[in-house]
Amino acid sequence: MLKRFGSGLLLLASAAAQADAVDTLRAFASEVKTGRASFTQTVSAPDGARKKTSSGQFEFARPDRFRFVYRKPFEQQIVADGRKVWLYDVDLNQVTVRAMSQALGATPVALLAGAAMDKDFELSAAPTQDGVDWVRAVPRIKDGAAVQSLRIGFRAKTLAALEIVDVFGQRSLLQFSAVESNPRLADEVFHFVAPKGADVIESP
Repeated sequence: MLKRFGSGLLLLASAAAQADAVDTLRAFASEVKTGRASFTQTVSAPDGARKKTSSGQFEFARPDRFRFVYRKPFEQQIVADGRKVWLYDVDLNQVTVRAMSQALGATPVALLAGAAMDKDFELSAAPTQDGVDWVRAVPRIKDGAAVQSLRIGFRAKTLAALEIVDVFGQRSLLQFSAVESNPRLADEVFHFVAPKGADVIESP
């Protein structure tokens, strides 16, 4: 009897923790207006056999402004000012520009820095793993979506990880460290100027 009672308590505690994870995500979206973190990204092939790792820094300011700077193994910048998104490949000296409305939508960055989380995603609690409380986010609009599903993880209310599965089954895991909530970020952080001589491509 005690064993059953104890098991029941564990199940209730687990269910409560998972429900809290969705609340944590919503609190993160409403209370954290700016953020900064270092990240390590691991991309795995659908069969899990091949993996690529990169690292860098991420900053954001709501709504819809963000900056990803990849430093290893190749330098790359992705910058959004709320109207346009620039992707700068340092080695190629090439800049690709897209309108924000075409680049954001139901994307991983929209989940972190966007303003319409519940509009773009169906949210549900996922099991806690290794001390990280996970929320599963599925794009509401399936047609043309590049992402199959997302999971965002929090450790003790602090952003810990973001996992992305694309429509081809490729999995990307971003693990965050040195996370800062609501740091003061200058507007210039989200202002991009193409380097002199760079090939600039405007995407429709």
